[in-house]
Amino acid sequence: MERGKVWKYKDNINTDIITPPESMELDIQGAAKYCMNNLDPTFASGFQKGDLLVCEHNMGSGSSRETAPLCLRELGVRIVIAMDYARIFYRNCINVGIIALECPNTDKISKDDILEVDYRSGVIKNVTTGETYMCNPIPDHIFAIVEQGGLIPYITNKLENA
Repeated sequence: MERGKVWKYKDNINTDIITPPESMELDIQGAAKYCMNNLDPTFASGFQKGDLLVCEHNMGSGSSRETAPLCLRELGVRIVIAMDYARIFYRNCINVGIIALECPNTDKISKDDILEVDYRSGVIKNVTTGETYMCNPIPDHIFAIVEQGGLIPYITNKLENA
């Protein structure tokens, strides 16, 4: 279980919002400084490790590049919660070690709420409001990838231990 403060956004947070095109020429550390900048200039400088990124519908639409989840990871994002995701962004999150949870009730969650997230059982408790929301629990095979830090470390570990 993890506990954190919510950074909340609405619908259609696409990869160009997460990683503005003007930062694409930079390395991940440099580009992360501009993460979400056009929507929320405080995000990159204010997000703390352990905080939670919560959105509503259509999270991560747009380009298939991994730059967006890599920049989120660089800032310390470990968990993203949304009603639904663009399929490629969802998979890219897993590939870089970010837990992406689907929860139909993210519209009830507000910025700065404190959540306790049990991604293994699929229960999210809003400590601020006392509400409890259900999400899709992270399956064992996906958790194994995220726990290793992403797909490449997972495969490397598998090959080294084969």
